[in-house]
Amino acid sequence: MTNAGSTRAGLGVTFCGAGIALAIVCLASLLIGAGNTGADLALATLLGQSSNEEARFVVYELRLPRMLMGLAAGAALGVAGALLQAVTRNPLAEPGLLGVSAGSGLAVAIAIALGSSATTLRISVAQLGALAGCLCVLAAARTRGVGSDPIRLVLAGAAFSGLLFALTSLLLLLDQRTADEIRFWLVGSIAGRSMDQVTAILPSMALAAVLILLVIRSLAALALGERTAVGLGHRPELVRLTVVVAVALLVGATTAVAGPIAFIGLVVPFAARALAGSDIRRALWLCLPLGPLTVIGADILSRVVVQPSELPLGVLTAMLGAPVLVAVVRANRLPSL
Repeated sequence: MTNAGSTRAGLGVTFCGAGIALAIVCLASLLIGAGNTGADLALATLLGQSSNEEARFVVYELRLPRMLMGLAAGAALGVAGALLQAVTRNPLAEPGLLGVSAGSGLAVAIAIALGSSATTLRISVAQLGALAGCLCVLAAARTRGVGSDPIRLVLAGAAFSGLLFALTSLLLLLDQRTADEIRFWLVGSIAGRSMDQVTAILPSMALAAVLILLVIRSLAALALGERTAVGLGHRPELVRLTVVVAVALLVGATTAVAGPIAFIGLVVPFAARALAGSDIRRALWLCLPLGPLTVIGADILSRVVVQPSELPLGVLTAMLGAPVLVAVVRANRLPSL
């Protein structure tokens, strides 16, 4: 078997393994919770062997939408992180570090403060905020090419994200009427979400998928260097703009309904590259199961660590993602100031 054939076979095995693990955690998400509906009763409800109305409500109205939201949010954030890292050629590029999450967060907080409760409107506003935040950070960090200086990019993202989060916090002080809703939303969670909210983000994900398919070959060529990509007939600036729009669609829609969920866009691509290599096409495919696997797995953990209460998902992913950030920095030996 050739090296290419063995690589494809290995990727197929890894993808199947990730898919099986994802199926297991999806089932666990339906069975495990902090309430009174235990795993045995939940399983009987799924199999149609229980007539307990409370269990049916918990499984189908609470846990099922929560699991589906985890699938959508994990895939969106994982793919968005991989795209940002590829287009900036920076392993530290992540929606939370490049102003994407902060921009969408501020936009949604403003929409909440103005009294908007429509999910579709919040999604549109969040996507505009995500796009504006990402473009501002990339423009501030630009030297001779987007993301050519990793330290400059991360510092610009941290500074801009801090500014946006400060403005979001200011809204908590100015508008007490919506402070509780904004505060609950800011921690990031997929709990309590409805099927309507899950379906509301699907059009954005579909549009982003179309954009990604249009530029995926160009993005792979860009990894060889900008001059090489131009020589092969690609347009790097157009590719970058298309990727930023796709990332804004994905992160904005997810943030609008689930709040900012930290570090998923860093951890998932890091694992995907470790398993599939540096080819962006293979990494993106692997992000599809690894992203939901990470989010749903963390969500299950958030339900059981402080029973009978629940730990916010965004808090848990931040605690788990920070060591990965340190590992990425050490592994890549980024230049020091």
